[in-house]
Amino acid sequence: MNVVMIGSGYVGLVSGACFAEFGANVVCVDKDKSKIDSLLSGGIPIYEPGLDELVKRNVDAGRLGFSTDLKEAVHVADLIFIAVGTPTRRGDGHADLQYVYAAAEEVAGYLNGYTVIVDKSTVPVGTARQVARIVSKTNPDADFDVASNPEFLREGSAIPDFLRPDRVVLGVESERAEAMLRELYRPLNLIEAPIHVTDLESAELIKYASNAFLATKISFINEISQLCEKVGADVHSVAKGMGLDGRIGKKFLHAGPGYGGSCFPKDTLALIRIAQEHGSSCRIVESVVEVNAAQKALMVSKIRDALGGSESDKQIAVLGLTFKPETDDMRDSPSLAILPALLDKGALVRAHDPEGVEEASKLLPEGIIYCGTVYETLENADAVVLMTEWNQYRGLDLDRVSSTMKGKVFVDLRNVYEKDLMEKHGFDYYCVGR
Repeated sequence: MNVVMIGSGYVGLVSGACFAEFGANVVCVDKDKSKIDSLLSGGIPIYEPGLDELVKRNVDAGRLGFSTDLKEAVHVADLIFIAVGTPTRRGDGHADLQYVYAAAEEVAGYLNGYTVIVDKSTVPVGTARQVARIVSKTNPDADFDVASNPEFLREGSAIPDFLRPDRVVLGVESERAEAMLRELYRPLNLIEAPIHVTDLESAELIKYASNAFLATKISFINEISQLCEKVGADVHSVAKGMGLDGRIGKKFLHAGPGYGGSCFPKDTLALIRIAQEHGSSCRIVESVVEVNAAQKALMVSKIRDALGGSESDKQIAVLGLTFKPETDDMRDSPSLAILPALLDKGALVRAHDPEGVEEASKLLPEGIIYCGTVYETLENADAVVLMTEWNQYRGLDLDRVSSTMKGKVFVDLRNVYEKDLMEKHGFDYYCVGR
């Protein structure tokens, strides 16, 4: 089966490599020649654990290739996946679909025989039908179907998520399209992965509803963490007690500085706009967005209070910049809201991140000193702020941390450490909801 993946970003590259692992012949196409040249020479434009080995293995096997020539790839394609970016449109919160529609129009002119065009990008309800209209208008003789196959990839564990998914969602309108997509995903039959077949609109909404619900769990436990601090409860214990209820589950009940990343922020906003356009409401999701913004601001106050009410001229060591571990993604990371606020009030910031420094330096204000090691970051610091729970921050040599720092303030925004342990090592320890 011949597969074309339009877009060689996070979703396109991971999905293309995994389909090749399934045995399909895959070509990832991108207009960015420098990106394609890098991939052809063995480079990987994103950090995702295991992706470099997966790409190399399938390139060496002849199942995975990269090209800027969309026409040549489409001519022999059985399935064409549109996996281009759908960022939040500036000004109104809608998903920007210009790249999706441009890809559909370009593909239409090159179709040769029956082809299934699949929306892999996260797109609002109605996008698949608009893609079909564009293709039909551009090429009235085209023999094609449009399908929706949303991705559910967590950054940092995208490959296991693809190869061993909770479910595969197929939005289709014809038996031919369903048969081709089922054949592509046939290797998952061995692990009995659920394949949920539905209509186009439901498939598109499943993606947004899923992400909005997970974001809701995060904002909910963050609000509960604030209450825990007021009444003297422990949010860890509260979350565990909640999570033991099978109807609730323990995942995403982790208090912290708020959610970020490429999905939750833009998908919650897009869902709100979709509802508004159709005369409906998403008041819960609107509150989720508000709570998340407030949580990030609250973390600034927490750090300030830990420093005695002012961060001016205080040296703060920041451990972790990305929105979560095992990724270099800085999109909507809490650090982007917290660090500028500290700098504005005169803080001196030194920062470390295992993978995110290059991206962080493009997005954060000037003046931050980026360090190559954890302990270099901690030198003469008045306070340390643990921002992202990378594994290497979970087992710090606390005696060395204490002797390297000037002050004793340790602000743990991810609740990695236990209060008794930190106080035993002489730290003034602050965390979230405990």
